[in-house]
Amino acid sequence: MEEGGLAALFPYTELMLGLAQVFEVIAALTLLVGLCWSVALTIRSYRTTHDGKLAYKTMRQSFGGAILLGLEILVAGDLIRTVAVYPTIENVGVLAIIVLIRTVLSFSLEIEIDGVPPWRRALVSGATVMKQAATNAKGPGDA
Repeated sequence: MEEGGLAALFPYTELMLGLAQVFEVIAALTLLVGLCWSVALTIRSYRTTHDGKLAYKTMRQSFGGAILLGLEILVAGDLIRTVAVYPTIENVGVLAIIVLIRTVLSFSLEIEIDGVPPWRRALVSGATVMKQAATNAKGPGDA
C-alpha cells in the first residue's frame, strides 16, 4: 500500500460523512422496525385483552417510543456531521436549531405518550418507552 495507508483511502471528512449517514440509516431502520414491532404489539394486545382502547394506547406508546429513539439517533448523526466535518459557526447554529426542534418534538411526544411533562417524572429514553409499551401489551393475565 502507498504512503498514507488507510488514511489515503478514507479521508477524515469522507469517513465522518459516511458515519453520519450510517446513523441516518440506523434511525430510518429504527423507525421502520419500530412501526412493525408496534403493529405486532397492538395485534397481540387486542387479541389478548379484546380491549380496543388498550390496543390503541399500546400502538401510540410503542410507536411513539420508536420515534423518540429515531430522533435521538438522528441527533447523534447531526452532531457528527456538524462537529467533526463542518464545524463553522453557521453550521453549529443550524445544528442548535435542529436539536431544539427535535427536543421540542421529543417533549411533545413524551407528553402525548404519558400524559405528563417529562420534568414531572423520571427521565426516560425512547427505548424505555418502547419497553413499557411491550409490558403493557401483555395484558393483565400475562406475567
